[in-house]
Amino acid sequence: MTPQNLEILHRDQLTLGGFSGLKEHRLVTGKKLWGDRANPEAWDGLGNFVYLADAQFDPNGETGMHSHKEIDVISVMVKGRIAHKGSLKHGGSLDTFDAQVQSAGGEGFSHNEVNPDNTKNRMLQLWVMPEVSGQPARYEKSSATWGNTTRIYGGSTKDGLPFPAQTTIDVAMLKAGESIGLSDPYLAYVATGDGKVNDTTVTDGDLIRGADASFTATTNVQLVVVGTLV
Repeated sequence: MTPQNLEILHRDQLTLGGFSGLKEHRLVTGKKLWGDRANPEAWDGLGNFVYLADAQFDPNGETGMHSHKEIDVISVMVKGRIAHKGSLKHGGSLDTFDAQVQSAGGEGFSHNEVNPDNTKNRMLQLWVMPEVSGQPARYEKSSATWGNTTRIYGGSTKDGLPFPAQTTIDVAMLKAGESIGLSDPYLAYVATGDGKVNDTTVTDGDLIRGADASFTATTNVQLVVVGTLV
C-alpha cells in the first residue's frame, strides 16, 4: 500500500505530446509560469521549478532553432546523444548522463538540440525561473557518475556553485543497494531503473513527492531530485 503522504505520477499514463522532431510527456507545468495553461494531467512545480518533460527525439530529429528569455533550461541526457547548436556553446554535445544548464537571463539565448544518430534518444528537460531578472546568459555542462550525486543547479552562494539558487536539482546515479535521503519538500523523478521509497516500489517514469523519505535502488538508477534550501 502506498503511504498517504507519498504520491506517484506515472509518465506512461499521461498524454504523449511533442513538437518538431520529438515526442514528450509533460509531468510538471508549474502554475507560477504556466498559469491557466498548465497541463491538467501534470503536477505543479516546487519553488521556482516549473517544468519537467521526458522527451524522445526521432532519429536525426531536432527541436528547431528557438529562443528563451528569463528562464533557466536544464537538459539531462538519459540515453543517446545530443548535438547542441545556438548562441551558447555552439557546436557542443551531450552524451548519456551528461547535463547542461542554459541560463537565459534578460539577455536571452537561441538554441537547437539535435539527435545526431539514426536511433531514438531520450532527454529530460527541466525549467527553473530565475530569482533575479536581467542577468546575462550563461552556460554550464556537467557529467554524473555511478555511485555519486551531482548538484547541477542551485545551492548556496558560499558553496561556489555556478548557478546558486534556493531551488536545487541533483542527479543521483545509484547502484543497486545504494540509498539517498529525500528531504521535505521534494520532487524526485526515476529516469532509469527501479527502487523503493521507504516500502513503496517505483520504476522508470515515476515522479514522486511526499514527506521525508529514503530512496533505495533495487537496480542501477538515474534519479533526478528537485528540492529547496528553505
